Amino acid sequence: MTSRSLSPYRLVALHPQDANEWIDPAVHTYVTAMNYPRGTEAHRAPLWRDHMTRPGWYAVGALMQVSSIDALRPSISRLRVDGMTGVDREVLVGVAYGYHGARDQWWNQQLRSGLRRTGRPPAEIERITSDYFELTELHVHPIAQGARLGERLLLALLADRPESRVLLSTPEVAGEANRAWSLYRRLGFADVLRGFTFVGDSRPFAFLARALPCREDHSLQRSGTMTP
Repeated sequence: MTSRSLSPYRLVALHPQDANEWIDPAVHTYVTAMNYPRGTEAHRAPLWRDHMTRPGWYAVGALMQVSSIDALRPSISRLRVDGMTGVDREVLVGVAYGYHGARDQWWNQQLRSGLRRTGRPPAEIERITSDYFELTELHVHPIAQGARLGERLLLALLADRPESRVLLSTPEVAGEANRAWSLYRRLGFADVLRGFTFVGDSRPFAFLARALPCREDHSLQRSGTMTP
C-alpha cells in the first residue's frame, strides 16, 4: 500500500484516558518511521505514558480508513484504533506530542549543559530554557509519508499553545537533507545549538526553536467525530 492509495486522513486530539486504544499503534508508527528494531516498543510505551503526566502535555493523531484487505495485513492491523473512534478499519498513521518544558526535566538539563559549554551567558540560557513547549515526538508512518502530513500534525499541535516558543531536538543530517529538516526550516525553526551529543547516544543532534503561536488553517477534531 503506497501513499497514493490512501484514503483522506483526519486529525484528532489524543487523550490520556484513551491511551489503551492509541498508545500501541502510535508507538508502532514511531518505531516503523524511525526504522528502530522490533522490541523498542517495550520500553518506549511506558516512557510515553509517563510523559502524559507532565504539565501541558498534548497530542494529536492522524487517522485514516483502510480497505478490508489492507486491514488484515499484520503491518496495518497493528495501527487500528477502531475501538477509540467507532469507525471501522480506522488506523493511526501519524502522531505528534509534547509538553511544557521545565528545569527538572532531563532534556532541559541536557540543553542547558550544551549551551553552557558553548559559552552562552547565564541570562541567555535562562531565556532559552524557560517558557517553552517541548516538541517531543513527531512521526508519520511510511505508508502516509510524502503528503505533508507531518506539517499538518505539527501545526495542529502548536496552534493554541500558551508558551512563547517551541523547542525540539533532531538528529544532524548532512546538508539538512531529509523530510524532518525540510519541515522545520519551512516553518521557520532556527538554530539554538548544533552538534550536541546526548548522554547515552553517540549521534550529533541539533536544537531548534521558533516563536509561538504557529498557526495555519487546519481541521482538528477534539471530539473524535468525523470531519465533514
